[in-house]
Amino acid sequence: MNRLGVATACLVGLFFFATPVSAQQTSRCADCHFAQNNVPAPDHLFDWDRSPHARNNVGCEKCHGGNSTVFEAALAHRGILNSGNAKSPVNRANLPATCGGCHVGPFVAFQDTRHFELLKTGDSHGPTCSTCHDAVAGNLLSPAALEKQCSHCHGAKEVAPRAERARNARAMYESLNAVREQLKLANAMIKKVDDKTRRASLLDEYEQASVPMTRAINAGHKFVYAELDEHLKIAQVRVEKLMSRIANRGN
Repeated sequence: MNRLGVATACLVGLFFFATPVSAQQTSRCADCHFAQNNVPAPDHLFDWDRSPHARNNVGCEKCHGGNSTVFEAALAHRGILNSGNAKSPVNRANLPATCGGCHVGPFVAFQDTRHFELLKTGDSHGPTCSTCHDAVAGNLLSPAALEKQCSHCHGAKEVAPRAERARNARAMYESLNAVREQLKLANAMIKKVDDKTRRASLLDEYEQASVPMTRAINAGHKFVYAELDEHLKIAQVRVEKLMSRIANRGN
């Protein structure tokens, strides 16, 4: 096991028993829909309830529109358009701009891609945010699932060029996910450091490791995997150093 693995193994057990359970956030729209027996697309509601959007109090109205301050159905749903409507903020062609209201970096990166060009022209092969992140769950596909998704075009039949692209995507995101998990663990452990001076120093190193990680993620949204790999290697070196410092309380 390498140094990073040893540090992680030592820290995981401590963190597991010390982490409080976060309170579930609420949404007026969701509260009302949960109360109805005939709500359309219940799976959509359930996916939101388990999503990062719910945990961060991003309610239905943020993407669908409508009025979340009232409970009368006609008023609450005024202005909401079906996703099939070309003017709907959740129409697949409009999703990047809608999601980009919060996820600015990925949106800016995605606009530089051939995928975005296809999406704007209405080409059904053009992926949108929900292609990789689901319509509402806001989750990341596993590297294996991402490879399968990319293979619909960049696969053996080569609907689009570069059949190796799907395999490369899987390899890149397997590495990226490993570093991402180390950063998450490091951040959680730093918050539990009592010494303010040491905590501030560790937080500074955490931010230094997060910068290339963010750049790698944005490169992924441009589908430029050589750039993703370059930033990811820098992030990995920095997070290994950070994890070693957290594990060694004497420094």
